[in-house]
Amino acid sequence: MYTIRQIQSWLHKKERSAVEIAQEYLDYIHRSEPHLKSFICVTPEVALAQAEAVDRQLREGKPMSPLAGVPIAIKDNLCTQGITTTCASRILANFVPPYESTVTARLQQAGTVMVGKTNLDEFAMGSSTENSAFHRTANPWKLACVPGGSSGGSAAAVGGNQVPIALGSDTGGSIRQPAAFCGVVGLKPTYGLVSRFGLIAFASSLDQIGPFARTVEDCALLLQGIAGYDPKDSTSLQVEIPDYASLLTPDLTQSLQGKKIGVIQETMGAGLDPEVAAAMQGVIKHLESMGATVEEISCPRFQYGIATYYIIAPSEASANLARYDGVKYGLRAEAKNLLEMYGKTREEGFGAEVKRRIMIGTYVLSAGYYDAYYLKAQKVRTLIKQDFERAFQQVDVLICPTTPSPAFPAGSKTNDPLSMYLSDLMTIPVNLAGLPALSLPCGFSQEGLPIGLQIIANVLREDLLLQVAYAYEQSTPWHKQPFPLLG
Repeated sequence: MYTIRQIQSWLHKKERSAVEIAQEYLDYIHRSEPHLKSFICVTPEVALAQAEAVDRQLREGKPMSPLAGVPIAIKDNLCTQGITTTCASRILANFVPPYESTVTARLQQAGTVMVGKTNLDEFAMGSSTENSAFHRTANPWKLACVPGGSSGGSAAAVGGNQVPIALGSDTGGSIRQPAAFCGVVGLKPTYGLVSRFGLIAFASSLDQIGPFARTVEDCALLLQGIAGYDPKDSTSLQVEIPDYASLLTPDLTQSLQGKKIGVIQETMGAGLDPEVAAAMQGVIKHLESMGATVEEISCPRFQYGIATYYIIAPSEASANLARYDGVKYGLRAEAKNLLEMYGKTREEGFGAEVKRRIMIGTYVLSAGYYDAYYLKAQKVRTLIKQDFERAFQQVDVLICPTTPSPAFPAGSKTNDPLSMYLSDLMTIPVNLAGLPALSLPCGFSQEGLPIGLQIIANVLREDLLLQVAYAYEQSTPWHKQPFPLLG
């Protein structure tokens, strides 16, 4: 419906109140949710109380954050104090965190209005939001298709006009892939730029929280609100956070003039959907017309990203999910003894995909296999990172399709895990290297499904990433396509 700038303009001119805006979004969620099923829980009482607090501060003339009064949806693997946080899993179906994640605490301080917690693949393990223990989320552009995953609920909520902005998490593409499928902007920041405290872990060396938005500018404003050092997170980086939105220049040609842009050669070959390939050719021509130099760049180990990821990520997942044993919190199955309780709790509480990844990870880390698989995967991860480092000595940013194809029909890959894993073919190497990357629309298929362009920058170059993305977005028509209205 609206952008952050529009909402801010209404609030400061006193044309509309935060409560009125929040209620409008809540009403639309009520009408559209039977179609989309983006949310696990909607929180109208919380939203209206937060909106009223913003209106009160405005009446008192207090300085306000650019995010104040803006409705937001939060992926349901981010801990929210006093509000159920399930990870879309039966094992945490009734878990109410006693503390707040750092990112949601920062957003509360900034005055955002949380309208609910969004659906995801269980414990963020999946690429279609079909692995949720509760329900399947639909793609707003075509309800019979998936919204991507694991942050499919957040992407669908933004793409379906239920909220202007949302938070997701990205372990191997779980922000960028659903952003591409749902026709929105999604950004995975540099590893360590955004605190992971309060993010329920999947694979700790890969997980990163990031924004979804309708526009690049809104994405920059939300990133500004959540980035920054956090002493509660041992991987958090102590770096100065620039004002990302102020760096988005209206002189679009200046942003691209003289920029060197590399097309990752390994992403443009066999297996790429013809419509995605055609959209990428259009991207390349457009960037060249704006004054950029575009050349092919080889990242030879890019092709090993999937194999490397599906050793490292399940290994970390098997360690992280060992804490769900029925003892401290979450589901506890009835049993005759402690060992039986462990087994029955996990059998009843975890879904098939989570069990699959735990089994893979446990096998890889077991005696006799650690060196053969896990250690070798970590060495390949280093080589992938070195490929990116060499590429950035030659170009300013890299581009490739976000996904090999547009959104696929629901149910078409649920019985073929390998085919499902290949949905993240283009995004996984970025996580292995800890780089920032962004997906934004670059076209539509003949069926009217969005196609995503992925832009990748060097470590901590979110400023450059956003500038290039903004120049492309504002000089092309794709962001002007009316978002679907449902209900």
